[in-house]
Amino acid sequence: MIIVTGGTGKLGSQIVGRLLERVPADQVGVSVRDTGRAGDLARRGVRVRRGDFTDPGSLAAAFEGATRVLVVSTDGTGEAALAQHTAAIDAARDAGAGRVLYTSHQGAAEDSLFAPMPDHAATEQYLSKTGAPFTALRNGFYADTVRHLLGRALDTGELVAPADGPVSWTAHADLAEAAAVILAEGRYDGPTPPLTAPDALDLADIAGIVTELTGRAVRRVVADDAEWTATMIGHGVPAGQADMLLGMFHASRRGEFATTGPELETLLQRPATPLRSLLKTLTTRP
Repeated sequence: MIIVTGGTGKLGSQIVGRLLERVPADQVGVSVRDTGRAGDLARRGVRVRRGDFTDPGSLAAAFEGATRVLVVSTDGTGEAALAQHTAAIDAARDAGAGRVLYTSHQGAAEDSLFAPMPDHAATEQYLSKTGAPFTALRNGFYADTVRHLLGRALDTGELVAPADGPVSWTAHADLAEAAAVILAEGRYDGPTPPLTAPDALDLADIAGIVTELTGRAVRRVVADDAEWTATMIGHGVPAGQADMLLGMFHASRRGEFATTGPELETLLQRPATPLRSLLKTLTTRP
């Protein structure tokens, strides 16, 4: 049985949907914190069980009978996130899973300037030390992040953010489909090649695309780091989160998210979804 954690989340739910196109429902299970949100999956024949990374005891039942377990990374950072990931990995191994898969990141690195990346690197390192077969999905940067970076650019004509660098913006849907292929077919041992869209774009590129799509000039404005952070805090963003977000810009300046590759399109057997498609949806107003 293939178990997907976070099966009702944004990425996990799409992975399960794609997996059901390739594997019979009675061979798929989900581990979710709230089983009440997985009623539709249960009706389709998917095994639904409660599993919470912060409650390792719940994972034994959630992973029972697993041949492969996909651990979808948490939204947290730091020691708490790593503890949750390792708890899930240990539970998967204890359940007898022949392979543990983990949603990592193209930019995973111990010395990254963006807080989630060292967590991904540490989780990959933990996986490698277990001695059991594992696959780390080196996913590109989620393209949906762009909707937040745009801010009020469509209203003001200015895309205001700290200095940045090119990023491998990649659609959730594409990454979900690739994960389903890998889960179903058992490809890769260890970290995958970068699973990214073929292009890396910075915010100036994005401002240019938005200008083309809307016919209204959107200018890229580089904000001072400290002023931008203060503005974010002033808008109600917690200071710690604002600092973490600033780290994303620092990391992109250093080229941490610029790596791309053809592997995603090879898995999908089609072109990856271009960022332009997402931007077209965001900029189309009723």
